[in-house]
Amino acid sequence: MNRWPRSKGASGANPETYAEPVRPVKSVWRYSAFTTNPDGGNPAGVVLDASELDAAGMLAIAADVGYSETAFVTPRHGNSGREFDVRYFSPEVEIPFCGHATIAAAVALAERIGPAPMRFHTLAGEVPIATALRDGQIIATLTSVAPAVLEIDEQDVDHALVALRWSREDLDPELPARIAYAGARHLILAARTRTRLADLDYDFEALRSFMTPRELITVDLVWCEDERTYHSRNAFPIGGVVEDPATGAAAAALGAYLRELGLITPPTTIIVHQGSDMGRPSVIEVHVDDRRREISVSGTAVPITV
Repeated sequence: MNRWPRSKGASGANPETYAEPVRPVKSVWRYSAFTTNPDGGNPAGVVLDASELDAAGMLAIAADVGYSETAFVTPRHGNSGREFDVRYFSPEVEIPFCGHATIAAAVALAERIGPAPMRFHTLAGEVPIATALRDGQIIATLTSVAPAVLEIDEQDVDHALVALRWSREDLDPELPARIAYAGARHLILAARTRTRLADLDYDFEALRSFMTPRELITVDLVWCEDERTYHSRNAFPIGGVVEDPATGAAAAALGAYLRELGLITPPTTIIVHQGSDMGRPSVIEVHVDDRRREISVSGTAVPITV
């Protein structure tokens, strides 16, 4: 059940041109984040100057692009050219923050203005971003807003399990259900086995109805391979998408969750593998510090030519 919107056509980007000016507002660049292969990762639309667009216009473009999110970037003039207002739209709704679209937008900007620190002003708050060249590839690292980890009522867990068509026996007792936030709210549920994680066949409308009043952006289904390696699948019916191939905001929330529950010893880096069951493998680096609350997430992005 991998209903994932496909692109409807737009211009691709030239990753080797660093001095290229910002494109007109109607140009939508397409990048796949958390991968070095355009056939992997999570595709995102990127509009590099959205100053002439209102919310309705952004939503219409996001719906036409058809990816799980499109980032709309508006430069803040007079701020050294490296501060931007950024809004994120799925095909159906605006969301406060999106990790993979942030990585895609940061790489797109770094290709044009050069790798250097920048700052995104989002509905969730300010997100500092570092960009640098690593082995000829631009790597972007976002630092989340202050995270939070909240307990969830056991009846709510049962309702989520019914919508997922899971049972209590499918859950890992060492990783309790929690709602975690690092710019967006995610319900974290841990599968007991990798086989359980691989079998995703949920009730789309039932899960969306469960998530909406709880302001959940995704349900982050995870399986722990070892202390530093996790596999993830993110159900995203709120945005009209069955599943995300890579979810940077959920990965940041997972890092906060693991630290809060004492399941990792910071400072450390965990690796989240996502999208493999969709045929779009992604690799997300999550950096968890012991001196500050915020979580950092790193990855690259590559242009998609359509």
